[in-house]
Amino acid sequence: MAFSLNHIISEIRRKEKVISLTSPNEIDEAYQVTIYLKEYLWSIREDITKQGFKNHWDEINFFRNIKPYILSKLIYHNKIFRIQTVCPFDGGKMYASYFSEQLQELKQEYREHIYNSDFYRYYRSGRTDRDETYFSLGNINIHDGLNSFVFEIDPLFSTYYDNKVVRIIANELLYTYILQKISDDEVAGCLSTKYIPPNSILWTDTKNALIELIYALYANGSISYGKLGIRKISLTLEKLFQDSTLVCGL
Repeated sequence: MAFSLNHIISEIRRKEKVISLTSPNEIDEAYQVTIYLKEYLWSIREDITKQGFKNHWDEINFFRNIKPYILSKLIYHNKIFRIQTVCPFDGGKMYASYFSEQLQELKQEYREHIYNSDFYRYYRSGRTDRDETYFSLGNINIHDGLNSFVFEIDPLFSTYYDNKVVRIIANELLYTYILQKISDDEVAGCLSTKYIPPNSILWTDTKNALIELIYALYANGSISYGKLGIRKISLTLEKLFQDSTLVCGL
């Protein structure tokens, strides 16, 4: 069985947009997308366990790119649901403090479990020379001193290292999301003091699509040769679109 990453990205974004337009609030939106992605990933798992892959390179592509994209989005939306269900009301010191604490927890997880590893450096550098080892089923080597959760993964639907890619992507998406929340008051206050012309540029896609765009620009080093941080990219795009309701909704 062969999979197209572009098709899957397009399908998930389409569903996110539909849910975003019909959900009454961010909590419901995150919940509905989480349920959709959980069922979507499960259906793919059933197909793979029954039919297998078209060839070995499709298998590697699936575990390096496709499954991590779907599962990282699932973890991302589920985390947003958990964050929002206990989040203080918008604005004020408690709101700012809450998201600052979330950011510190995320940074701590990043330091402890992600960045200081050979695999992280391998993946972020874009190397592919060890993909056959990292992203093929049945290649888990216990002698490498892997994390204990290796014993909990599904051996028919995980190579262990695909879960590491998932954690990297989900962490970076959540990092962007939380930075957006922290900058809500700052940007919204700035925009509220300025006249917004009727022909101002508007963002008309989903909030999640904007977050993905910001992350992609940052990860690819597309702006200022990669020297501009996620926060500054976020603020720049928010001011460009001049939509305080968008900012507050992120």
